[in-house]
Amino acid sequence: MMEPGVRRAVQHIRQVLLYFVFLEGSLALSETWSYSVAEEMETGSFVANVMKDMGVGDLAARGARVIFDDYQPYLRLEPETGNLLLNEKLDREALCGTSEPCILHFQVLLENPLQFFQAELLVEDINDHTPTFLEKLIFLNISEGASPGSSFQMASAQDLDVGMNGVQNYTINPNPYFYLKLKDNGKGRKYPELVLDGSLDREKEPSISLILTALDGGSLPRSATAVIQVLVVDVNDNAPEFERTLYEVQVPENSPVDSLVTKVSATDLDTGVNGEISYSFSHVSGDVRKTFRIHPVSGEVHLKAPLDFEVIQSYTINVQAVDGGSLSGKSAIIVQVIDVNDNPPELVFTSLMSLIPENCLSEMVVAVFSVRDQDSGDNGRMLCSIQDNLPFLLKPTFKNFYTLVTENTLDRESRTEYNITITVTDMGTPRLTAQHTITVQVSDVNDNAPAFTQSSYNLFVQENNSPALHIGTISATDSDSGSNAHITYSLLPTHDPQLDLSSLISINADNGQLFVLRALDYEALKTLEFRVGATDQGSPALSSQALVRVHVLDANDNAPFVLYPLQNASAPCTELLHRAAEPGYLVTKVVAVDSDSGQNAWLSFQLLKATEPGLFSVWAHNGEVRTSRLLSERDAPKHRLLLLVKDNGDPPRSASVTLHVLLVDGFSQPFLPLPEVARDPAQDEDELTLYLVIALASVSSLFLLSVLLFVGVRLCRRSRASSLGGCSVPEGHFPGHLVDVSGAGTLSQSLQYEVCLTGDSQSNEFRFMKPVFTNILNQNSDGPSEDYPPFPSILGM
Repeated sequence: MMEPGVRRAVQHIRQVLLYFVFLEGSLALSETWSYSVAEEMETGSFVANVMKDMGVGDLAARGARVIFDDYQPYLRLEPETGNLLLNEKLDREALCGTSEPCILHFQVLLENPLQFFQAELLVEDINDHTPTFLEKLIFLNISEGASPGSSFQMASAQDLDVGMNGVQNYTINPNPYFYLKLKDNGKGRKYPELVLDGSLDREKEPSISLILTALDGGSLPRSATAVIQVLVVDVNDNAPEFERTLYEVQVPENSPVDSLVTKVSATDLDTGVNGEISYSFSHVSGDVRKTFRIHPVSGEVHLKAPLDFEVIQSYTINVQAVDGGSLSGKSAIIVQVIDVNDNPPELVFTSLMSLIPENCLSEMVVAVFSVRDQDSGDNGRMLCSIQDNLPFLLKPTFKNFYTLVTENTLDRESRTEYNITITVTDMGTPRLTAQHTITVQVSDVNDNAPAFTQSSYNLFVQENNSPALHIGTISATDSDSGSNAHITYSLLPTHDPQLDLSSLISINADNGQLFVLRALDYEALKTLEFRVGATDQGSPALSSQALVRVHVLDANDNAPFVLYPLQNASAPCTELLHRAAEPGYLVTKVVAVDSDSGQNAWLSFQLLKATEPGLFSVWAHNGEVRTSRLLSERDAPKHRLLLLVKDNGDPPRSASVTLHVLLVDGFSQPFLPLPEVARDPAQDEDELTLYLVIALASVSSLFLLSVLLFVGVRLCRRSRASSLGGCSVPEGHFPGHLVDVSGAGTLSQSLQYEVCLTGDSQSNEFRFMKPVFTNILNQNSDGPSEDYPPFPSILGM
């Protein structure tokens, strides 16, 4: 914050600068155009053409107007023609009184661009008033001893007209005693003096009647008459004499009524009645008689009515002192009315813009106004200011005219209106102040783009949704107002030409609601990403973008799918189980997958039906089929198992798988003991590699022997293989050094094999042994955690 002393200094400097700017503007526009019009002319009378005189055109577009100093509409301007016409009849006497000349000052204001022309209108007097005498009967006491040539001042006639239309001459009727002599009071007004032409004799003629006539100077003279009654009095040889021939006093205009103005004093050397003096006004105007009164004995002059400097600045009061013998002495009082600061400044707006755009240029004119103070001197000097910290400036333009202009561009979003208080203070003592507050509204322009509440939106929709489903709403705001803040939402084109966004998503242009137009499939489309736009209705329109991600939530709409054993094979594959297998021996592993995700893809396995209940069990979480007990000779050689694979969805979905298990007495493969404790997978891998090398070497060395053996029994085995199904299994015992099934059987974690024996009559051999599927599921957490070596291929993998 600025310190008060510094702030006052800054304001003082600003006022000084404004004063010089004002002075420079005044000098630049010092030319004054003068026009005249006679009083009492009819309304609408032509005065002048300002378009021609001042050399300006298109007055209507420039906002031309006429402004008088007293703000009265004496003239009106026709913008189309530029003619100045009388707006009303003018009465010069009402406008200017006895002041001459009667000039009304006015300005021609052009608002766009701002320009002033100074002009004045002279109201010419016409002879529309008749002279009048305030006293129709005038008494005059003249001593019979008055010598010829003595003069006696008469009351002058009053005429509201001025100049030649005022009183110009006085006459009296012919008589042997007096004649008239005209005098000038120095202000252009004439008054009559009665001059004694011969001696008077009270005894012969005690009174004389005269007719005084006043004539004005109009083309058709007007006149007024008064009767002068001269009373001839006895000799009084000493007239009263005033102490001073001229009294000058200064009276403040705010002096109360009945206050003493001055006191006049006169003396008379006579004694008795001839020395008794009475005071009175002599030949004074009506304004003096209404404003002052004099005490006839004391000579004190008092105020009879309030003074007003702005109406009359000085009074001249003629006073006379008359003794008992009718002799008189004369003096004058000049009363100067002293101005006091009793009139506050006045502020009148000529032009005002209450609504301005926020992108207005610097120094845009907001208001044009004028100030005046009827006081004079320092009492009439004024300072004009507005509040600090506003983006506006006051600039003096012409005479007492000011303009309120913008200092820089505005921002409606930070402030929508300004209450500007214009303060006008005079320099009198005490200072008087006038204030006027105007409200300026800032109109909006489209300078703010819509802003989304989020830079990106994540929306979720369940797959297999119903068409036209509302999935969420995006929202944007605009700091502007009106149509500039009316937002329209739209989908923006995607960069993927293969994605037809309009067939999937729609948006409500008015409120930003998003809808899915058709059912979505999680397995086909997991996430849909696109951009939306928000555009306002301004000119030009502004817009912004936001990213929208629609995440498709999985529904349990896919049943589990069994990968192993294959259920659509032309010939079902049979699993071989050695009759010497221990309980818990791994027969096979059912591998299944689910296209769903999350808990909808969590699978569990269940044994629904078996040829021999209690012989086999399935682990619920990994699908491993194991023996539950030792096999016996009484167990059937062939078993059929029905397993159910079920997901964890709501509601759950399931699939069934059928397994064929063939009990055999041996395999043509090395004995693979079931590890009893969990072992390190890396160590198992090394051991499995060793086992494979040994097994392959053994199988290779015994291959020829096996072929000879199979050829011998080929014919007998053909019928046996036909009765057992798709895969032939040799009867009798395999050599013990080929396969060891005394322990628990194993299948690899990573590979499982399909083993079939040929039923061909020409050779007894393995038809194929190949990997079927890679195990992708974890081992059952409830069962033993075991790693099993892969089943070795006899074909030399």
